[in-house]
Parts: sequence; C-alpha cells; structure tokens
Amino acid sequence: MSSIIYRSDIKPELEQAIALYRHCSLGERRPLTDSTRFKAMLDNANLVITAWHNDKLIGIARCLTDFVYITYLADLAVDEDYQKQGIGKQLIKEVKKNTHENCSITLLAAPSAVDYYGHIGFNAHPSAWILRDKSI
Repeated sequence: MSSIIYRSDIKPELEQAIALYRHCSLGERRPLTDSTRFKAMLDNANLVITAWHNDKLIGIARCLTDFVYITYLADLAVDEDYQKQGIGKQLIKEVKKNTHENCSITLLAAPSAVDYYGHIGFNAHPSAWILRDKSI
C-alpha cells in the first residue's frame, strides 16, 4: 500500500466527504442526506486535516478552533477499511501541529469510540452539556 498523506491545506469535495462518512460509524450521526447543511459543516470548520491514500479521502479531523487556547474536534472519521492503522491518532497529531503547543483539544466521543480516546492520552471530563433545541 502506498503511504498515507496528511494535509491541512485543502478541504475535501462534498462528495468525497460524504463517501468517507458513509464508510465509518460517524456517518450515522451526521446529516449526510442534507447536502446543504453538511457542506456548511465542512465550509465553516476553520481547521480541517485530511488523510489521503492516493486520491481517496480516508480520514478527516474537522475542527473549530481559536488556534491558541482550545480546539473543538467536531469530527474524527477514518474509513473502516483503514482503521486500526494509527490514522486517527496521526490526524490528532496533525491538529496539534497546526495549533499552539498549549492549545487543548476537546471532543465528544461517539458511543463506539468512548474507550479509544483514553487509550491515546485524552482525559475524560465529567461535565459536558448539550443543548439541542431552542429552549433558551
């Protein structure tokens, strides 16, 4: 297999991103059938790291960040055919390379990935809050 290339200088095309998300468990929880909304999610992320095998998008770290204090890792997705090869961990390392050395990374783990993040060095936080409706 050719080597995997990590890039921070391009965002994938909508079709490439949708294909990746459909080929991993994260796609179940993202609005893949609402292309306008999903495209806006990609366009409005201010740090996107991608992993490529030849011309195929095989991984993505989609982030919102101020680059110096905190980065919210909104999505970490790796094609199921490429998982367990260190690609997710390298995507996170690339996020760190593209932010200040003291910039922390915060995320909400997908149910199937809860155990993964502790294994690679993240600390669990006991108080995350989500507001999904317009109750306020």
